[in-house]
Amino acid sequence: MQEFSLYFQEGWQHIVDLSGYDHILFVMALCAVYLMKDWKKVLILVTAFTIGHSITLALSVLSIVKVNTALIEFLIPVTIVITALSNVFRKTEETGAVQLNYFFALFFGLIHGMGFSNYLKSMLGSQTDIVQPLLAFNLGLEAGQLIIVLVVLLLAQIIVNLSGAKRRDWTMFISAAIFGIAFMMSLERLGTLMK
Repeated sequence: MQEFSLYFQEGWQHIVDLSGYDHILFVMALCAVYLMKDWKKVLILVTAFTIGHSITLALSVLSIVKVNTALIEFLIPVTIVITALSNVFRKTEETGAVQLNYFFALFFGLIHGMGFSNYLKSMLGSQTDIVQPLLAFNLGLEAGQLIIVLVVLLLAQIIVNLSGAKRRDWTMFISAAIFGIAFMMSLERLGTLMK
């Protein structure tokens, strides 16, 4: 039980760690179009992201899938750029966009999972029984994601409902800010990838 607790804690702390803010930005971009009343949709969205990153995290930790680390580190901000850009061009009541967000969460989760795997592999070392640590780490990541979502939804609630700002203005503002940060991150990591 102590091992489970350790990996659970590492999982949630890893995703909310401000020094590795790329995953925070992705979760923020995913839920930037939602308000607190949409919490069920957001919960499904975050769970889709967890399913995606759980698959590649397991495959990567088990050395079934091996991908260049620099490529993954470049692709992570690219997923953020695409998600944020999609928010900017999304029509307010577009039902298909919700499904597109689910696709982004699941598919881009596969890429983020390979990024998480480097951290988890370093923790596991030569340990052979990885089922419990893998499960605990993934549950910790999910808990961390829910913390980020709660903060973003509360912020959206305050800005849209209490200040009178339009929902679309909030979505444009937060998505454009996320886009700018992620675009610069992509360019930096492209430079590393090209070396």
